[in-house]
Amino acid sequence: MAGRIPQNPMSLLRLLHPLLLVLLVHLCLSVAAADDQAIVARFQEYLRINTVQPNPDYYKAVDFIISQAKPLSLESQTIELVKGKPLLLLKWVGSDPTLPALLLNSHTDVVPFEDSKWTHHPLHAHIDHQGHIFARGSQDMKCVGMQYLEAIRKLQASSFRPLRSVYLSFVPDEEIGGHDGAEKFAQSQLFKSLNIAIVLDEGLPSPTESYRVFYGERSPWWLVIKAKGPPGHGAKLYDNSAMENLLISIESIRRFRASQFDLLKVGGTAEGDVVSVNMAFLKAGTPSPTGFVMNLQPSEAEAGFDIRVPPNVDAEALERRLVEEWAPASRNMSFEFKQKLSGKQLLTAADDSNPWWRLLEKAVKEAGGRTSKPEIFPASTDARYFRKAGLPAFGFSPISHTPSLLHDHNEYLGKAEYLKGIDVYVSIIKAYASYESESGPRDEL
Repeated sequence: MAGRIPQNPMSLLRLLHPLLLVLLVHLCLSVAAADDQAIVARFQEYLRINTVQPNPDYYKAVDFIISQAKPLSLESQTIELVKGKPLLLLKWVGSDPTLPALLLNSHTDVVPFEDSKWTHHPLHAHIDHQGHIFARGSQDMKCVGMQYLEAIRKLQASSFRPLRSVYLSFVPDEEIGGHDGAEKFAQSQLFKSLNIAIVLDEGLPSPTESYRVFYGERSPWWLVIKAKGPPGHGAKLYDNSAMENLLISIESIRRFRASQFDLLKVGGTAEGDVVSVNMAFLKAGTPSPTGFVMNLQPSEAEAGFDIRVPPNVDAEALERRLVEEWAPASRNMSFEFKQKLSGKQLLTAADDSNPWWRLLEKAVKEAGGRTSKPEIFPASTDARYFRKAGLPAFGFSPISHTPSLLHDHNEYLGKAEYLKGIDVYVSIIKAYASYESESGPRDEL
């Protein structure tokens, strides 16, 4: 009779099998969705911790990271190389401690913001209807620090055990130069005792499907150019006033900037391969209760410049240009360095001669992604301190199909992109931590 329930157990099983399969798939999808929701919630919690310069709450950030490391049974050590600026070091112990280790570095501080210019408050980690997580640090670089931890969580769940030990460092002050953070850490006896083979640090988002990888970076060259001249009535015309001398210098620097920018505009030259010059401030005039005194020419004027110099540029020639053209003493000009050029910049080999590069490329590919042509990082990161210590270091943030909004208004990272990046780091950490070469780190630079 139609609709009658089969009495035979096998017939009943065949009838129920499609339904059971649908229920099983639905259950698996529900569990995966819940896991993803928890992963994103942990990321949001980290983003909401106020580590904005110049008053970052480093201790709260460190406490949070430790709370995430405990369930993973990671060893933890908090170091204060400078009082009030804690650096957190985690360790996933490898099965062969004689092999040089892997270091995954990230910084805990973020840059200031103008909250009125944001669509959503930069410390609320709001997720909009498109799945965009808006927060300061969503790209730079709290995302990467949490992706390290989430990748280890996934690897442990799959019963993977690293051959090499894996260290994670959460360092302070990168956004203000890293001098009391990564620089001191890389120079410390503690760091030397870790026996590191390779370092991974932050990169930049890619607007395309390919991930960007950085093997070196431009050096920051911050300077203030000052001009002096006779004060006088605002109606008087005369030579060598402070403002006139400074404007001549600014125009000379502007022409140099334009020549570098033209190289980018015509194509074929990467951003990290040209000298960038941007005026950060202009200071002159005599203050008054309503603004400035308008009928008085100031006797002093100054301007500050953020200049980034690629490794292939002749730094001595650039300094001669400063002395002879941009701030000549003959025009009553002087200059002050806020950040000097740090000498020759070391590069990490990004070709088949470097096994760490080959492993990175392959791991990204196995995770379903691909890397673009290796680049010079256009700004500065903590990676430079590790390279200076003689170690190979790559800058890599697994963010694709995303505009670069570091230090910008409305910085965000897509939820799906964040989750995908975790899987990329699962592949990279697994490849690096399983690499059996006995070579020392300096042979691999």
